[in-house]
Amino acid sequence: MAARLNLIKTDFQELENRTFPRFPISYMMFKPLCNESCHAFEVVDISHTGMQLSLRDGSHTFCEGDNFKGALHWRGKGLELSCQVMWSKGTRLGVSFENSAAFTEQITDFLSVENIVASMRPIHQSNLDLATPSNLKYWLQADGPVEIFIWTHLDGEISRFNFIMMGSFLEWCDGKGLRTGKVLTKRNSDTPLLSEDKFVFQIDEALDGDKMIFAEQIIKLTPEHFLTPEILEFLKLKIHVNP
Repeated sequence: MAARLNLIKTDFQELENRTFPRFPISYMMFKPLCNESCHAFEVVDISHTGMQLSLRDGSHTFCEGDNFKGALHWRGKGLELSCQVMWSKGTRLGVSFENSAAFTEQITDFLSVENIVASMRPIHQSNLDLATPSNLKYWLQADGPVEIFIWTHLDGEISRFNFIMMGSFLEWCDGKGLRTGKVLTKRNSDTPLLSEDKFVFQIDEALDGDKMIFAEQIIKLTPEHFLTPEILEFLKLKIHVNP
């Protein structure tokens, strides 16, 4: 894929910071099965190998290295899994999933493109009084797995768009083109007026074809009433992977 895209590789690791608004409600929840007193966690971020969890209320006693089972719930769908705590900070946890062929098949089906798009909602069309940047024109979210941000210039033309997809990152900027990368860290940064997430991305040395294909599949299934036909065609044009 890198050869077909004809990109030049570099010999250094490029890291970049980004700040995005955070939607205050997640419909993907995780309930530990250790005992009845365990609170349910919101799933802040998820991939095929692990997830970041956050408690809205209460506290927990999980420590790094703990192993436990739990149930993942998402808009009528459920999945039981085993996980290990990789880090714990305040009300947040980072956990990894069991490494088995059977579970990999289950989580891949649970986080399929079809399920992601079926759970997606256009935040920019909501009636909630959210404080968002003035140049953020469109904002699509599917709880933990995927978010799409589309930004515009003052004249209304697209200036950039960002896909955050299960630990991966794809960005197009006017004048710079398309880049892909990996999400290294994600942490909340609330202010009196805004709820935000701060990310650190590791930029790929060359465009990652798998990330482009994943983003392309999401856009192909995104309902037309979420975005204008012109915006959808623009995204497809910029992300399209040549056969």
